[in-house]
Amino acid sequence: MQDTGMGLRPEQLASLFQPFNRLGQEAGAQEGTGIGLVVTRRLVELMKGSIDVSSSPGVGSVFSIELGIAAPQGSAAGPHLPAPPAAPAHADAAPHLLLYVEDNPANLRLVEEIVRFRSDLRLLAAADGPRGLALARTQHPEIILMDLNLPGMSGAEVLAELRRDPATHDIPVIALTASAMASDIERGLAAGFFRYLTKPIDIDKFNEAIDGTLAHLRTAKGVAT
Repeated sequence: MQDTGMGLRPEQLASLFQPFNRLGQEAGAQEGTGIGLVVTRRLVELMKGSIDVSSSPGVGSVFSIELGIAAPQGSAAGPHLPAPPAAPAHADAAPHLLLYVEDNPANLRLVEEIVRFRSDLRLLAAADGPRGLALARTQHPEIILMDLNLPGMSGAEVLAELRRDPATHDIPVIALTASAMASDIERGLAAGFFRYLTKPIDIDKFNEAIDGTLAHLRTAKGVAT
């Protein structure tokens, strides 16, 4: 696909696929949050493909998508029906409930887009600490994603309350925050966060953290039974 827009400088190309980075157009007339290309690239990668871009300032940009070649559906021995896609593990089970406590709509939208591609997850959201705590107690999510800088209560305060309540004590809580200093991560893990993810969100690390936490829960359940 080719356009005849403003084009991009080399330093802008290097940041093109960063979540929420609108390359200096935040105050422009064109609306957006800066996550469309991030989600598009991830979708292409899930289909074993790749997306590339070349651009020249004042000329425009060229986006190209390359997908893997599907295996042939027939042979000299006769036609064959295409093999059905492999079912994900636990595909017959209800989706795992994921609670995200986040007051930034753009961050919430990105996580919603990530979860939309995962049929094994269902997302529930709260915009502040007290509501997140209330939903955790009434909905019993399997995993909680927690921003740290929240209105009403900080993420660390919500975590402490969750740990005091026997009904929520064992729910793994993953920090998802812009506080990315090594000392911040050390304090977060010491406070009891199961994992500590930093913003901008890395989609692969996000999915790895969710999958690892679900695997931990399955193992813990197996030990308990």
